[in-house]
Amino acid sequence: MNGTTLRNMTVEELVERFFAAGLKQDEALRRDDNAAYNRLYRQMDDIERELKARVGDQRRVLVRLYEHPNAQVRLTAAMATLALAPEAARRTLQAICDRQEYPQAADARGTIRAIDAGTFIPS
Repeated sequence: MNGTTLRNMTVEELVERFFAAGLKQDEALRRDDNAAYNRLYRQMDDIERELKARVGDQRRVLVRLYEHPNAQVRLTAAMATLALAPEAARRTLQAICDRQEYPQAADARGTIRAIDAGTFIPS
């Protein structure tokens, strides 16, 4: 997916693509398919950058994914919006930890620790 394609998509289309990639990323995690996981990570990163570049930093629309049933979708949405909605994103990360939704709980816990230690600076 190239930048021109993303620039031509609506915010809603980008959100749809982001959460669909998150679902596929969860599948890749469960299959231990690192190549697919990394490819999907790059796609989601591109989508996040495109949303950030839109007027008013449209990453905020990803907050609605905090309630998605899939832990990977919630984790990636929270990570993408930490700079914009730090309290709500942290609550989402904490909920993943509290529900012991592995393997995402390990990433969520590590992110919370890094935030508390001051070594994680959201952008």
